[in-house]
Amino acid sequence: MALFEVSTDSTCDLKKDYVEARNIWFVPLTFTMEKNGRIEESFDNFSTNEEYVEFYRKVRGGAFPRTAKLNYEAHMEHFTKLAEAGAREVVHFMISSGLANTITITRQAAEDMKKKYPDFTVYALDPLTATIGQGLLVQLACDCRDKGMTAKETYDYLMEARHKIQHCIIPDNLFYLQKGGRVSAVSAVFGTMLNIKPMLVFDEEGKLKVVEKCKGMKKAFSRVTEHMALAPMDEQKIAIVVHTDNEKGANELAALIEAKTGVKPLITIMGPVIGSHVGPNSVSCGWLSTKTRAELLSSL
Repeated sequence: MALFEVSTDSTCDLKKDYVEARNIWFVPLTFTMEKNGRIEESFDNFSTNEEYVEFYRKVRGGAFPRTAKLNYEAHMEHFTKLAEAGAREVVHFMISSGLANTITITRQAAEDMKKKYPDFTVYALDPLTATIGQGLLVQLACDCRDKGMTAKETYDYLMEARHKIQHCIIPDNLFYLQKGGRVSAVSAVFGTMLNIKPMLVFDEEGKLKVVEKCKGMKKAFSRVTEHMALAPMDEQKIAIVVHTDNEKGANELAALIEAKTGVKPLITIMGPVIGSHVGPNSVSCGWLSTKTRAELLSSL
């Protein structure tokens, strides 16, 4: 019998079949699409690849997506479902505190739930990442749960492991990240000049940082493998490539990583909430490393 439950919001970008197979409590964020004055609201809970592709098709067509973080009421509703289902301890994940203040809302809801359900405890874990990095931590939490570890043991382990989840994020340009306030307007210029492809990482505080300006995608992909050489995968050999409707680019990067490391990465498509901020055509990679982010950044 599992000693705790694993819970996450949809910024982890895990697919529906995986969430169901691993018994993960999942709460979706919402997003809106605006075009020609018309606004449509949807949930970040797609179940087919076609839904992801259609989302990016609309963005390319001029629709501008806007996202909203989970508010206090949504957290209380989600945690109440867990408590009333008999859960006693929960390890819960949300987007990096370097991108949004959701962790503060989560902790307040967890504290208030404790007053109503004294035997119910939420370990709110700030992943210092999002999308596949957050999803990787959720996966590791499930592994810990299934091995019989306690919630506290899992939380302590992942609080250390999160600093060794590395990223190379290659947007087609920085327009969407700048529009959403994730990077400065000055940085965004690099994504529109002379086919320059910016490369971003999550730093040790879970904030996005531009670390490279590469001439084209092929050069950017080569730099990904160089980053991986500086901060090699650990013994679990986990690497994930995620794209925003750029399957060709994702396959190219995955093949290059496999040729250089012998590890075949999982390829997935990014969900609409995080994808809203990255924009179409991006390709990114995340992996669990032997080095911390601070160690990698100091060597670049």
